Amino acid sequence: MLHQPEQLDLMFQALADPTRRLMVQRLCEGPASVSELAAPLAMTLSAVVQHLSVLEGAGLVRSQKVGRVRTCRIETQALRAAEHWISERRTLWERRFDRLGAYLAEQAEKPEEGNGI
Repeated sequence: MLHQPEQLDLMFQALADPTRRLMVQRLCEGPASVSELAAPLAMTLSAVVQHLSVLEGAGLVRSQKVGRVRTCRIETQALRAAEHWISERRTLWERRFDRLGAYLAEQAEKPEEGNGI
């Protein structure tokens, strides 16, 4: 699934754009039509569709057309997978900082060498 580096790259590239992040944020509240997503944005409907295409290609959004209305939904599994990837990195760095803190505390407890006063 997301453990493929290419999929992760696509996801973060898609989320690098502020307009697409706004769309994802709106879709986290619930499904929306393309027109609803476009309403607060200062761009053409065509540009909105292009942004949605990038989000769909990254696996973050899926859409379904019923009649003349295309409704978009967030892919929560993709967001969870990205969150998991980030969480793994955060855990790694927290462990490193804990080890550094322990080392520095240990060094602070040692008497200074070379001060023969």
